[in-house]
Amino acid sequence: MKILYVDLLYDYGIKSRGDNQIGQIGFLKVFKSLGHDVVPFYYDSYLKNLESLQVELLKVADEQMPDLIYFCLYTEQFFPETLLKLKHKYKTMNWFGDDHWRFDNFTSKYAPLFSYVITTDPFALPKYKKIGIDNVILSQWAALNVDNDIDDKVIDYEFDVAFVGGGHSVRKWFVSEFEKAGIKVAAFGNNWPNGSVSLARMQDIFKKSKINLNLSNSVNLDIRYLTHNLKNIIIALRSPKNASQVKARNFEIPYFGGFQLTDYLPTLEMYFDIGREIVCYTNVNEAIELAKFYIENDKRREEIKIAAMNKVRNEHTYLHRFQEIFNKI
Repeated sequence: MKILYVDLLYDYGIKSRGDNQIGQIGFLKVFKSLGHDVVPFYYDSYLKNLESLQVELLKVADEQMPDLIYFCLYTEQFFPETLLKLKHKYKTMNWFGDDHWRFDNFTSKYAPLFSYVITTDPFALPKYKKIGIDNVILSQWAALNVDNDIDDKVIDYEFDVAFVGGGHSVRKWFVSEFEKAGIKVAAFGNNWPNGSVSLARMQDIFKKSKINLNLSNSVNLDIRYLTHNLKNIIIALRSPKNASQVKARNFEIPYFGGFQLTDYLPTLEMYFDIGREIVCYTNVNEAIELAKFYIENDKRREEIKIAAMNKVRNEHTYLHRFQEIFNKI
């Protein structure tokens, strides 16, 4: 089918942050690999001119006459009347990936404006039903499909513990607790001294780290976090992210051959055998003890890593996700 793909080209629409990798590799590339004719519509340059954005999208849609218009809404760049016009003429779909914390103030307003909606939150299904939305597809974030071969052989590790992701206050506190315990964490991403890294380097870090931390940026009420910096109290009170959720990183780390230590996330057991394919903690103290254990226990760590890698490559890439989604519609 012909798909008009509507998304940001760059991460958050900011060129200096690099490509929107999930959009480019997870969505666009997969659509093409499944044999669809894909026409991209990138709206980064319209973020400061939303009136023109509505006009241009409607114009392009009528020129292309797609079978499906696929969105991954960022915030409120598209006006409701624009989305309704498109829905009345074409099949439209949006990926709602943050229903765990954005359903009430975002999804509930926009979901009725699409022919189909995708949610990554099984607990949101009754909420959709309550507002009369029936064309809901439950899916999940996934690992990026890459072309390069991944060497599965045992390697010389570069780091004992690493983390790749933005330097949120909760994450910075978490890393500081590790370092107090004598465990150095190599942290990469925006707002870390090491800075952001390329996709290729991220893959390399996952593979060459004995322990890959997967750290939440949701509210943390640990008294040590709240007193670590007085600003943290304000952040905790104001942040809408009051619960962790399964995200793409849960699948990316094992896909690229990394051992993952993550906070427990509701429904994680739907995707991994906890303890055999992934290791979870409930607080920073547990995370530190588990990290110490798996740094030293090579055999057990490698068994878990390989089991998770095989699971994700066989079941949890965006190719798997969209084969299911397109079959359902």
